[in-house]
Amino acid sequence: MSTETDVLVLGGAGVDTIVHVPELPLPYADSYMIRPGITTRAGQSGDFVALGLNALGLRTHHLDMLGDDPEGDLVRALHREHGVPLTAVPQPAGTKRAVNLVGIDGRRLSLYDDTRSRAEDRFPEETLRTLAAAARHAHVVITHPCAEALSLLREAGPTLSTDLHNWDGANPYHEPFALAADVVFLSTTALTDHERTMRDIAGRGRAVAVVATAGAEGAFLLTDGTLTHVPAVPPPAPVVDSNGAGDAFAAAFLLGWLNGEDPARCALYGSVAGAHACTVPSTRAEAIGRAALLARAAEAVGDPV
Repeated sequence: MSTETDVLVLGGAGVDTIVHVPELPLPYADSYMIRPGITTRAGQSGDFVALGLNALGLRTHHLDMLGDDPEGDLVRALHREHGVPLTAVPQPAGTKRAVNLVGIDGRRLSLYDDTRSRAEDRFPEETLRTLAAAARHAHVVITHPCAEALSLLREAGPTLSTDLHNWDGANPYHEPFALAADVVFLSTTALTDHERTMRDIAGRGRAVAVVATAGAEGAFLLTDGTLTHVPAVPPPAPVVDSNGAGDAFAAAFLLGWLNGEDPARCALYGSVAGAHACTVPSTRAEAIGRAALLARAAEAVGDPV
């Protein structure tokens, strides 16, 4: 089947306000003087995955709901700047936004504005069906209303991936995403037993690969019933912000997966991209390119470049 798009990214378009803080958790105080300042920029999970895929040379299209507001204008401008096609469905409640508190060690705490979506929100069926039919693969962000699109995506034919982020393994909201996707990403942050959760996802769902990222400890890859530890790749520069590292990991993993690479190689690509993302200041949207990714991956395992 001929396709116009390698990856359709659903959801996760929005704006973050970045606030640098001296430490996390932030001790209570009446006020803090903030340097290097407070910055608002476009870029949430779906945006970062789309930009990451595009930088790696994959034909990418992003679909989400945006408001007719300054935040929506920032998201549209970001996609124009990077040449990523964007289909923006009108969102009367406004564009998604969040505040990220970023510590000096690069860790972050995200505060999401939950007023910017409505229970009745849906992607137009004809739009979704047309875009899905033109795509090899769809990466589904867990923002609303993406859960409502899962059954149609499966009917349309592309393979699916999703990122459950800091799922605790129990919250029922995440389960439809976990069980519908062929490739599942998640963080070990909130898991008491990551292996049990990973095996449960693979056992009850469709996933042929489950990847749990663990920050500086690397990641864990489950394929064909075998759990493998994927070592972390040293960042090429000092770590300044972990925001977007998981999105970069997912984009690079999908590059390898869509090219038929071995899952372990895909995970290596993800680790390289995630390490790179940690060196990019939170005020910038910058993704690793394919040449740099492949060179650093080869260097990490001692392959000739």
